[in-house]
Amino acid sequence: MASTGGAGPAIQASALTKRFGSSVAVDGLTFSVPLGSVTGFLGPNGAGKTTTMRMVLGLARPTSGSARVLGRPYAELDRPLSAVGAALETTGFHPGRTARSHLRVLCVEGGVPVDRVEPVLERTGMSSFATVKVGEYSLGMRQRLAFAAALLGEPRVLVLDEPANGLDPAGVAWLRGFLRRFADDGGAVLVSSHLLTEVAEVADRVVVIDRGKLLAEDSVEALVHAGGESVIVRSTDPAGLITAVREAGGTVQEIGDGAMSVRGLAIERVGELAAAGGIVLHELRRETATLEQAFLALTTPEPPEMPQ
Repeated sequence: MASTGGAGPAIQASALTKRFGSSVAVDGLTFSVPLGSVTGFLGPNGAGKTTTMRMVLGLARPTSGSARVLGRPYAELDRPLSAVGAALETTGFHPGRTARSHLRVLCVEGGVPVDRVEPVLERTGMSSFATVKVGEYSLGMRQRLAFAAALLGEPRVLVLDEPANGLDPAGVAWLRGFLRRFADDGGAVLVSSHLLTEVAEVADRVVVIDRGKLLAEDSVEALVHAGGESVIVRSTDPAGLITAVREAGGTVQEIGDGAMSVRGLAIERVGELAAAGGIVLHELRRETATLEQAFLALTTPEPPEMPQ
């Protein structure tokens, strides 16, 4: 991994804003991505993630605010490909070129030694397909080629938009391991993904946005912990159990299939309330919040409490 200097965060967005006419795609967004970390960049469709990444990479000009990579705007980096590698889309390939020729062209354009091509083909599992024309590639193979291109300059920072899209399970596992090793070696990764279980597996921290605004920036552990613990219960007398739970100071929400989610009371207390009321339980278990649940709690309206 090349050293390009730069103290402080690998990526720093400060009051970053992007407007398209009267539409605000990114709204005063401030967050950072530390070196030595994998940061998941999460948000619903249309939240502004790709626009933010494009501004970080100098592909879109902010309306206001700033984005810096290793302490400098992308346009001011001396050797940008050695600072940050990016994979934002899988469509920028000439279908008649082979993977090897595509990467060689990028090396020439970016001032990177051509002898970097074979190592990145090997590193991304593309050596066997190096002479196959890109027009014959599957989506997963295009993803790997985009990833190989991002690695050409031996960057310290990776910016990846949905990199697992199109990968088979083995490819997803490989990607997870690679990103973890990259960060453990001192690099930084900003990765957007809708596969929240995969993000939870590999990310140290997450930045969550919606409608261009920051909702949360924290470690995965802290965000999940903030989601708290609930008690899932299913009974023969839901109305009676709801009354007992509310009288004891708990809250109840219906979660479908006849089950209820109880918050504010320990699982033992819920069981005691059911026993005291002679209510038969068909299910009683703890449920710790997942990253997906924490994400949904941030980005979707609170479901209504069951009526009195």
